[in-house]
Amino acid sequence: MPEDPQHGTPQKAGLPTLEQISSGGLVFRNTSAGVEVALISVGKPARWQLPKGIVDPGETPEVTSVREVQEEAGITATLLEKIDMIEYWYVGNKGTQRVRFHKFVHFFLMQYQSGDISKHDWEVNEARWASLPEAKRMLAFKSERLVLEKAERLIGAFEI
Repeated sequence: MPEDPQHGTPQKAGLPTLEQISSGGLVFRNTSAGVEVALISVGKPARWQLPKGIVDPGETPEVTSVREVQEEAGITATLLEKIDMIEYWYVGNKGTQRVRFHKFVHFFLMQYQSGDISKHDWEVNEARWASLPEAKRMLAFKSERLVLEKAERLIGAFEI
């Protein structure tokens, strides 16, 4: 399990280090009640986060973000612009070996097009739409709350 990005430890003596690139999306939609964003719940104990995943060989971060949103949140969204790239360290397994991961996650602002969040994949406990204030309270990681705050400033330019 990844550590909280704000508390990841870059110094673990004796462990090999691997770089890991992920990409995800902050998907928003406009409703009569205001702007909502798509969140996913993963893990045990469950934690709320933005949909994201590993950039596959031959993929760009942009392509990965669209794919991961579709897989993890069950929805199709249009990519609008890059929000941020966050970076952190965590210790995990690669096969049977313990390794130190240096992780980079690209986040993109995306606008909901179609789909049903109940159609998320097996990796996800639950997907749900949340208002901006709810999402800020629900997100498990400070780094993702900061991504949400940056996205809030951008959303107004794309609201239809």
